[in-house]
Amino acid sequence: MKRNFIYLVVIVFSFSACQDFLDVRAVGAVGEPDLLNKTGIDMALTGMYASMLNPTNYFYSTLTNYAWGDVMGGSANKGSTFNDQSDFTNLETYGITQDNSYLNGKWKSVYDGVFRANNVLSMTEKIKDDLLAIKGQSKDYYTETIAQGRFFRGFWHFEGVRLFGAAIPYIGSEEFASAVNPLVSNVDESGKYIYIWDKIIEDLEYAYANLPDIWTVDRGRANKWAAAAYLAKVKMYQSSPYNGTNNMVNRWTEVKSLLEAIMASGKDNNGTRFRLADNYADLFTAGKSDWTGESVFDVQLSISGTQTNTNLMYGSSHIGMSGALGTGGWGFFQPSYEMVNSYIVNNDGLPLLNGAYRDMAALTNINAGIPSTDLAVYTDPRLDVSVGRFNVPFWDWSIPVRTDGWIRDVGNGGLYLNKKYIPKKADKGSLSVATSTGSTAKNFHLIRYADVLLWYAEALIETGNHQEAREYVNQVRARAANSYVKAADPATMVETTSLYVLDDKVNGVTKTNAASNYRIGLYSESQFSTKEDALAALRFERKLELALEGQRWYDLARWGIIQSELSDYIDYEQQYLPKFVGTVYNEKWVTLPIPLDQIITMEGVLVQNENWK
Repeated sequence: MKRNFIYLVVIVFSFSACQDFLDVRAVGAVGEPDLLNKTGIDMALTGMYASMLNPTNYFYSTLTNYAWGDVMGGSANKGSTFNDQSDFTNLETYGITQDNSYLNGKWKSVYDGVFRANNVLSMTEKIKDDLLAIKGQSKDYYTETIAQGRFFRGFWHFEGVRLFGAAIPYIGSEEFASAVNPLVSNVDESGKYIYIWDKIIEDLEYAYANLPDIWTVDRGRANKWAAAAYLAKVKMYQSSPYNGTNNMVNRWTEVKSLLEAIMASGKDNNGTRFRLADNYADLFTAGKSDWTGESVFDVQLSISGTQTNTNLMYGSSHIGMSGALGTGGWGFFQPSYEMVNSYIVNNDGLPLLNGAYRDMAALTNINAGIPSTDLAVYTDPRLDVSVGRFNVPFWDWSIPVRTDGWIRDVGNGGLYLNKKYIPKKADKGSLSVATSTGSTAKNFHLIRYADVLLWYAEALIETGNHQEAREYVNQVRARAANSYVKAADPATMVETTSLYVLDDKVNGVTKTNAASNYRIGLYSESQFSTKEDALAALRFERKLELALEGQRWYDLARWGIIQSELSDYIDYEQQYLPKFVGTVYNEKWVTLPIPLDQIITMEGVLVQNENWK
């Protein structure tokens, strides 16, 4: 990492901390002494928050984490063509090597975020007395700025831990002040790994104690409840088994207490108590998604003229379908066959937890455009919010059919389309830049309240209350009954009649004119009678509710079931996509390798993690 104190006036804090900069002060630039005041620190704070968008590379450095959480986790295929982005293809097909450029790019983005947080902390400490006298939101400006800096320092270190394991360098204020490139080891003098869980927890505990309940201005800032949620998440990850190589400590009781506090008192910066949004589709609809009460912490996106850097998490044309939306598209990020078929339900509207959905070809055939009159296949209604399928309305754009050229290469990416993050046609203008497929003003949710409820269910199961956990899983499922995709006339996209229905077993009603057959029901007591049954239901619910939100690989890794789950995924997916034939996932890969580039750069003080030695 490189320390640098040259900040361009025109593009404030758009630097990368992993680049070399001349020490000579450029014309039109300012150095740190000019910024040691509240205005300068406000600028540094802006740069720190901007690190969440990080548009340097939409494949691996973005907080969408779709390359890691979704593609490596089996929820999605890379898409595009096989030879496009070969290092991405290697991750997708589990040909993982220590010199993969994506790993190095992600590492740099993590420590760029750490740099920016430490820079805010350093500047703030230098004029502490001046800032203590300035009133903040609920405390003084100094304390609240330090709390934000420590939140992000913990946030970014945890982002590294989730991928590379907990034995990575922790760069605190002392290390930051010590050198331009602090060579911080991840092992002690005896060669034992130094795990940084407690350092991250200290940062987030400070943030939780000192951030305001809400921010009445700059509402995209982290409040104390965002800090509480990340604190719970870190402790939950440390409590998870992995494969015994990530310094597990049982903190489930602490996790449970934190989540109870969030559920009892947590609120967003609009002052709304946390709650589930009224319907699932609202979470991914511009103009509705930002302040539903479900957002615990979001990356804030907005539309400003025709520029796109403030409203793209996935890149301008990155995940757009090839030509189909009128703005072009590269066709990355396609939902997998296995994930789509996971939404098939039984007669009670419940998922097929025993894997029987993998034996059902009917859903795949129908959506491949193969003529069928089979109305017997029912799916969870969340499927068609998350996924674009042939013969089902794609927002208000049109009804995709196989011959329309929506998919760049079916033989490489499969039959399905990303939908959650594509704007609606009606969004063009104030909610989307018309010339950009991926442009949208809908925030990207890093933690939402459904996450909190499902974490709480998991904490209950892990602390011996598996029957009580059913209530919280069912809350999430019940919300799924509130909306479904309606059938539409392909010429006008106006709602029309159909033979399909929503069989709503939550409320005991049947709704008509559906775009496909949907069914949703709730778990009974008998289905949560053992810890094993409860965990199976909870884990599958996370798969469905959080599909394509960058979560799946991380969950499978921390649960210690990644090798068995991804082996089943590979066996299934290779029926449709030959690139998976011969692919094997190693059970040790619950963390990814520290990039070889970084080990070389760190001059021998950085040691490869245990799973990749």
